[in-house]
Amino acid sequence: MTYYASKIFWLAAQPLSLALLLLVLGLLAGLLKWNRLRTAASGLAAAVLFVTLFTTTGSVLLQALEDRIARAELPAGGPGCIIMLGGGVEAEVIAARGGFEMNQAGDRFTETLRLAREFPAARILVSGGDGSFSGSYEGDAAVAARFFEAFGVSADRLIRETESRTTFENVENTKTLLAENGLERCLLVTSAFHMPRSVGLFRKLGLDVLPWPTDFRTTGRVGLALDFTQPSTNSQLTTTALREWTGLLLYYVAGRTHALFPQ
Repeated sequence: MTYYASKIFWLAAQPLSLALLLLVLGLLAGLLKWNRLRTAASGLAAAVLFVTLFTTTGSVLLQALEDRIARAELPAGGPGCIIMLGGGVEAEVIAARGGFEMNQAGDRFTETLRLAREFPAARILVSGGDGSFSGSYEGDAAVAARFFEAFGVSADRLIRETESRTTFENVENTKTLLAENGLERCLLVTSAFHMPRSVGLFRKLGLDVLPWPTDFRTTGRVGLALDFTQPSTNSQLTTTALREWTGLLLYYVAGRTHALFPQ
């Protein structure tokens, strides 16, 4: 129930959805002659749209997340395992067309593959089930079995965690599998903006992992400014950033991470 509630909440709370809801509220307020509420709702909707589409706010917020945790030093002798958190595949497209269709977070797969080939003794733990509402698609862990085998990585090295739908479930289920397989000195591969929340969850459960961020979305040199050149990209970056900051806050309030902004 909590999983579906969080999905529905974010559908309404993301910037463009929020702007639409405010516009609808303003329209209803106008029909009811509630002029102050109409003006406030319409003005707030316009402000949300302007900041989301025509400023670098999203890039700045995302950049702060990406810069928080740098890549760790590799342990002597290489890592004992490589943990990859799911979120990198287009499950619906794969179900219809086959293959390995990646989204923006597909760097998680390619970087894990690179590390797997560089450190052939390391086990690979892929955590990610089907996070869709329907629950009818393959998750990242299922796709990973075919992906890594296609690129010459032995199936014997792969440990698949196929049940998780959220980052908290990723970490909770991964802890069990690490213990069962006696794995330590593990690199954690996930998107750079997602690394603070992921590391915070692992630390809360008493697990030390070596962060290995990938999938950077910003240059690291972005400042707050107007930007009229790429409204759709600005919207996407703002949505991603706010979702991650919201996740950090809610996980901290729920006691699932050891710090509000882990480092």
